[in-house]
Amino acid sequence: MCKKGNEIMASKQQLTGMRGVYLVASELSRLGFIASPTSRSAIGADILATDQSCQNTFSVQVKTNARTFNFWLLTKKAKEQVSGNHIYVLVNLRHNKSGEMIEYFIVPSRVISEKMVYSKNKNSEWYAINLKDVEKYRDKWSIFGKTWSQF
Repeated sequence: MCKKGNEIMASKQQLTGMRGVYLVASELSRLGFIASPTSRSAIGADILATDQSCQNTFSVQVKTNARTFNFWLLTKKAKEQVSGNHIYVLVNLRHNKSGEMIEYFIVPSRVISEKMVYSKNKNSEWYAINLKDVEKYRDKWSIFGKTWSQF
């Protein structure tokens, strides 16, 4: 959170992250899933989703970029948080002369765990997933299985 005078305000990065969560929840709802964003303090899941028969449930981690578009930052925990029902949705919010284009990459947590990279320099260290490693998951909403609109 940022502070402006006596006001506490969300940072641009926090707003970008929140926007990504609501865009993904909206897409899941459009596809016929029941999608509910979690508390922002929940570790590992930004959205809990289920099909309308409550037979298939998912935890969804959303990572959103508004500036860099060839990688997404992750936490170290992404290496261990692997489940068939835990899915990452990586979002790019691209702006061009025509307006905004939203890219979605729907990636199983197993792939994130296997492909994530660690980088370190003298000032910092980070974990990330590169676009080249997830490109084939662009708009692959079918990873969630059958949706209400497919019945």
